[in-house]
Amino acid sequence: MGQQEAANINRQLPLVTDPEANRYINLLGDQIASRTSRADLDWRFYIVDSREVNAFAVPGGFIYVNRGLIERTENMTELAGVLGHEIGHVVRRHTVRQMEKAQGANIGVTLACVLTNVCNSQIAQAGINIAGTAVFARFSRGDETEADVDAVSNTTRAGISPRGVVTMFEKLIAERKQGRSAVAGFFATHPGEEERIVAVQANINRIPAATLRGLTTNTTNYNNFRSRIRSLPAPRQ
Repeated sequence: MGQQEAANINRQLPLVTDPEANRYINLLGDQIASRTSRADLDWRFYIVDSREVNAFAVPGGFIYVNRGLIERTENMTELAGVLGHEIGHVVRRHTVRQMEKAQGANIGVTLACVLTNVCNSQIAQAGINIAGTAVFARFSRGDETEADVDAVSNTTRAGISPRGVVTMFEKLIAERKQGRSAVAGFFATHPGEEERIVAVQANINRIPAATLRGLTTNTTNYNNFRSRIRSLPAPRQ
């Protein structure tokens, strides 16, 4: 099911096609996913060419991260935390339940609405069930809490500091308080907000300090990847 839907989604979403950028995000994603209980999945990681800030997962190991989110990261831990979170949704089968909510809807169009601003126009809204899209996109707070726990454990097992889970959330909350619309979709699809930071930090505090000191926070390869993303032509959406 995931493979079929991913093929449909990839026809609908504007994806970054740069080979080096795609190579890196798949290497980083595989580094994290290969340490989970679903290392057997054929994990695929895609960059959506949109300035909107969001990320989403599809059953079977298909992870989509918006360019707008990547451009806001300052180091590898912040993107790794997002990937670890979305990987957690797949491993715990939250994404399967999301597919069931869609009830036969065109998932490709639905995700195009969720991850980009393509459905903001009145013309697009006339042809798409926006309310249904919102229901499909929203994980429960319980799902989000579980995926946050996994974000910490998944990154740690991969040898990456989990602190980026917290700093990325703090950064996006600060943007939202400034009224920046590009982050609104992230909070619509990842409910829970400020209290999640407290819970994630509590999980991180349980990790021995010596272990945390030995985890990677950033690499030259990540800096090169982020620079390459920022150098690409501006997204249309």
